Amino acid sequence: MSGTPAFSDDALERGRLLFAAECTFLLGAASLKQLPDDDLPEVAFAGRSNVGKSSLINALTGRKALARTSNTPGRTQQINFFDLGRRLMVADLPGYGFAQAPKPLVERWTRLVNTYLKGRASLRRVCLLVDARHGLKKVDREVMEMLDGAAVSYQIVLTKADKIGAAALAGLVAATAAEAAGHVAAHPEIMATSARDGIGVAELRAALAALALDTERG
Repeated sequence: MSGTPAFSDDALERGRLLFAAECTFLLGAASLKQLPDDDLPEVAFAGRSNVGKSSLINALTGRKALARTSNTPGRTQQINFFDLGRRLMVADLPGYGFAQAPKPLVERWTRLVNTYLKGRASLRRVCLLVDARHGLKKVDREVMEMLDGAAVSYQIVLTKADKIGAAALAGLVAATAAEAAGHVAAHPEIMATSARDGIGVAELRAALAALALDTERG
């Protein structure tokens, strides 16, 4: 599948084992005071409202309802944290852009997320999810610029890749990679995924396993 980097069999197996471990919901943080300890490497999932963050997290962990999903944009109103086998912390961020919620609440979420992204010492990477049917939008580019300025590493992950044809996907991956090349904090490889069909899920597991706490440590 175009847009999915190649990984060795060993890397894919490390990813499978990591995401087969127990994944525990820790808490939903509505303020910075509620953030859990940052003693594990952390990966955050960000994207426009209804881009499919929760669905992708569920697909990665092989659990149908670990992260809540909804057809209503803006349902996730806090940062939800999951402990993956005491090796990796996973953060599901509130969607940005359109949200069916009062403007003051949306603004409060935005401040929380921006402050979290800029100040979380354990944060190793942000998976910036982009709907493959629509590509990068203005609000995505604004988040990319913010992450560049904060020196927070991020990788663009295309979701719902099963919804477009192979040629269109290949063109989108190439265009997105070309644009990402102009951003200092962007990872050069673009991942194409589908939570429904499993496209790119094993490869994304492998990429994230490389960031997890080494089991031989300590």
